[in-house]
Amino acid sequence: MGRGKFKGKPTGHRHFSTHEEMVAGSSSRPRSFRREEAEEEEEEVESEEESSSEEESDSKRKGTQGLIEIENPNLVKPKNVKAKNVDLEKTTELSRREREEIEKQKAHERYMKLQEQGKTEQAKKDLERLAMIRQQRAEAAKKREEEKAAKEQKKGEARK
Repeated sequence: MGRGKFKGKPTGHRHFSTHEEMVAGSSSRPRSFRREEAEEEEEEVESEEESSSEEESDSKRKGTQGLIEIENPNLVKPKNVKAKNVDLEKTTELSRREREEIEKQKAHERYMKLQEQGKTEQAKKDLERLAMIRQQRAEAAKKREEEKAAKEQKKGEARK
């Protein structure tokens, strides 16, 4: 049967199981998948343990390597720390970008606090502008009341 000019991908259509299907256990994914995943994790843990024991045996360096300490700043040393060995009291140093970001946020908070108190130049200008507007509105309201009173007075005189 012809499918037209373009063929579909050979992988077929993907099917994603919903949360309800996963909870109910009626997912189309085979049940053996979890077992395979668990076996792979166990193998990874075993290989990590073997590699750590190999690193200890490599501590005896060959030739002059034991005598010469190399301080290469570009050398990235693997930092595999297990959860039980983590130092909670040790503070991590922030990067320049993170430090600048925090300083920027603190400066903004300080500025907004001063803004609320009316101590910044912009706040002073805004307060002056608001005072002027209130004064103009009060004058306009007073003028309207006077005009209204004048109209009522004219109506009263016309009726007499």
